[in-house]
Amino acid sequence: MVDRAEAKASGGFGETVKVIVQALFLALVIRTLLFQPFSIPSGSMMPTLVEGDYLFVSKWSYGYSKYSLPSLQPYVGYLPVDGRVMAFVPERGDVVVFRKPREEEVDYIKRLVGMPGDRIRIENGILFINEVAVPREAAAEYVSEDGTRVPQFRETLPNGVSYLTLDLNPNSTGDNTREFVVPAGHYFMMGDNRDNSLDSRFDVGYVPAENLVGKAQVIFFSIGGGESPLKLWTWPAELRPDRIFTWLS
Repeated sequence: MVDRAEAKASGGFGETVKVIVQALFLALVIRTLLFQPFSIPSGSMMPTLVEGDYLFVSKWSYGYSKYSLPSLQPYVGYLPVDGRVMAFVPERGDVVVFRKPREEEVDYIKRLVGMPGDRIRIENGILFINEVAVPREAAAEYVSEDGTRVPQFRETLPNGVSYLTLDLNPNSTGDNTREFVVPAGHYFMMGDNRDNSLDSRFDVGYVPAENLVGKAQVIFFSIGGGESPLKLWTWPAELRPDRIFTWLS
């Protein structure tokens, strides 16, 4: 009787370990091939994304590269592949998560505005693509959670993708740039918060296709005040229900 009881207990423990291993493997497969969650730590993509947004990024949208494994500091995940596998070309206007060139352990999220071969420049805050000004119309002021009002504009890219941008200072460094010629196999990224974004205008530079991680698809959770979503007692005051399940253009 004792032996049978011990055997049953041992089998139960082994089954539990097996289930845990399978669950971990399934989670890794999902994060590598399908969806990966990301959180927004800064305001560089305001008003589209704000600090405290949590979103799902589709990994299959552009195919897979060596950077498709999740990066968990200080570990940097790499797949043993060169270039991209099952590659798909991103579209202008996509909100993209990518690994920062020369600092591949760092994930960035910006909007893709320049395709390979494009000539990009900013003049007086206006985005020019191949010497054609991207239409920009004034929109209602953006009101932040602390009550600050910021000028807001709607841009519409040549392929029809439309989104809002912020322009806090019409004379900032990024409002007048040289012309950038995007190399083959690279992309030009910009934050929607034009005066508070380190992007391809500055130290990020051109982003190789290999560095693309995925396309931001949907905000699945959002909380303000710098609070952790695990602090349930802060939800009544800080939860942003109007942002949850917002699909990104």
